[in-house]
Amino acid sequence: MAVLFQKPIDYLKGVGPNRAQLLKKELGLHTLQDVLYFFPHRYIDRSQYFTPGQIPKTTAEVQVLGSITHMETVKQKRGSRLVATFSDGQHSIELVWFRGHQWIQKSLQLNKPYIAFGRLNWFGNKCSIAHPELEFLEDHEQRKGNFQPVYSATEALTKSGISQRVMRQIIGHLFEEIGSGIQEVLPNHILKQYQLVDKNTALTTIHFPENQEGLAVAQYRMKFEELFFVQLQLGLKKLHRKQHLKGIPFVEIGQYFNSFFHNHLPFPLTEAQKRVVREIRADLKSEAQMNRLLQGDVGSGKTIVAVLCMLMALDNGMQATLVAPTEILAQQHHTSISKLLKPLHVNVGLLTGSVKKSVRTPLLEQLADGSLPFLIGTHAVLEQSVTFKKLGLAIIDEQHRFGVAQRAKLWRKNSVPPNILVMTATPIPRTLAMTAYGDLDLSVIDELPPGRKPITTIHRLDSKRLAIFQFMREEIIKGRQVYVVYPLIQESQVLDYKDLMDGYESIVREFPLPDYQVSIVHGKMSAEDKAYEMERFVSGKTQIMVATTVIEVGVNVPNASIMIIESAERFGLSQLHQLRGRVGRGASKSYCVLMTGNKLSQDAQTRIQTMVRTQDGFELAEVDLSLRGPGDLMGTQQSGVLPFLIANLKKDGHVLKSVRHAVDQILLQDATLSQEQHSVLRAALTLTQQGKSIWKYIG
Repeated sequence: MAVLFQKPIDYLKGVGPNRAQLLKKELGLHTLQDVLYFFPHRYIDRSQYFTPGQIPKTTAEVQVLGSITHMETVKQKRGSRLVATFSDGQHSIELVWFRGHQWIQKSLQLNKPYIAFGRLNWFGNKCSIAHPELEFLEDHEQRKGNFQPVYSATEALTKSGISQRVMRQIIGHLFEEIGSGIQEVLPNHILKQYQLVDKNTALTTIHFPENQEGLAVAQYRMKFEELFFVQLQLGLKKLHRKQHLKGIPFVEIGQYFNSFFHNHLPFPLTEAQKRVVREIRADLKSEAQMNRLLQGDVGSGKTIVAVLCMLMALDNGMQATLVAPTEILAQQHHTSISKLLKPLHVNVGLLTGSVKKSVRTPLLEQLADGSLPFLIGTHAVLEQSVTFKKLGLAIIDEQHRFGVAQRAKLWRKNSVPPNILVMTATPIPRTLAMTAYGDLDLSVIDELPPGRKPITTIHRLDSKRLAIFQFMREEIIKGRQVYVVYPLIQESQVLDYKDLMDGYESIVREFPLPDYQVSIVHGKMSAEDKAYEMERFVSGKTQIMVATTVIEVGVNVPNASIMIIESAERFGLSQLHQLRGRVGRGASKSYCVLMTGNKLSQDAQTRIQTMVRTQDGFELAEVDLSLRGPGDLMGTQQSGVLPFLIANLKKDGHVLKSVRHAVDQILLQDATLSQEQHSVLRAALTLTQQGKSIWKYIG
């Protein structure tokens, strides 16, 4: 049967060479298998219909009961159209055909009851339906399956006569050809335990549903299957790594860790931080390579956890590196970690693209001979010229900024792959974490350190700018500092948003020398200039920092109490949350002001309202997922989030939870899938290893 499903659609009844070319070009349908998994994107309840006098104006697509009482051909500038009067005896609408009306007119019968279906066009109180689907009332009432699928279409397909009706006919011919050849790919015990219908029934029902209840059961089955095979492959990958990929065990907890933990911690660890350290410690003691994702909200204390892990490496005679996505963040980490480790007299190196050769050369020599235990850096650490004597731990901060290929370069910095800890302050919804990072172990710091005051978030329109300037003055008089963040560097001809240079000039006018000092930082500045301006702000020499989102992550100025985000409607929720996290780091009451124009889209309103309502990063992440979808959240470079055909990570968390339980149980009992009852799983996975889609498992 596998050969049959790979058969080109050219040979499917109702298609032929011309239609096949169009279907391939417009919809990517090349084989019978592609057509089988070309699922409807919505359904229409065809059991309800109106008479011409009952049609509601709020309905876009409608079924109308009536009879054709009159037909005429009306000439136009180009060609002609066929217009039919469709009446219930008292009221009428028009049915219109612009193409093929000669043979259509011959097929129509006057004064016989029809059901007409199509999209309504209103002109005042009169309405018409162009190119309706017509069916005799008698046939309609006898037909099963009035819950009708609607497939994705394009203008080219519609113009070529491949209508919704034609698509349904083509798929009907497909099911006639394949018969009962759709083989089951889930074990019987899974079908029984989770009350899933068989695959043949599910696919048939999805294309030809009889009612909403049956459709829901069929869709659940196929969503379960789609998510199941993703989770199964991730689970197998994780098992393989733990069993076969040897790591570098950190057996000792020695003097460096103990001295720092007991004598030099700047503040007591939260219970969440202690739990995460224990989880990481358990990984590092084992023979297997650690591959863990550390998730923690802005300000939750991930850096101190990273330092403790690096000290574990040092106690075991190994080197450690922490890689950050920007120079500002790398410098910030270097400054804070060097300060933390100063009492231990531990040397911490810094390697970024702007480090001069005179500094770089001896630094690389110290790394290679092992005399430099810790290196903080940017992408520069990934360069081939950077070699370690004994790299035992690699930490990647803000991991979503690095592509898979970039991260893989770190793995090759040691003969035995180093232990890996990836950190993110961007909360990832649980459904997305289970899919995108299902092969990693997950640790979550879900508690903020004591003393972190809540940040008051307010929304203000551009018209209130003078009041905001006055608020800034009042805070600066108290000795506080202010961030003002813009989305663009230069004015855009397309997007009407405040730009950085314009904003900087207006702020300098409002806050003039010598009473005020204003810094500016953006991505087009040299590394030296950015470092200089950042240092002025960190040291308190400037009261206002005007910047783009280069200050989104890592910048730590406890004295800053106001974050003003211009054109806040331009930012995603995770960015807004990251920016808000730059304040509220000291003892002062802090504020985040979201500035917007008057006109906001529905999504922008939702984002702004959510930011004002909550500071819970995980709640924000769930809202962001529902607004933007998984691909947008993770970015395309390295997300690994699959383009699901029927499952939806925004809506199907309950399905994923059941799937995860099912996969965990199977791998716990039969990690190699060698049992007879799992032979269908082995066969399905074999297909994916041959380069076929992860999803389409036809026997």
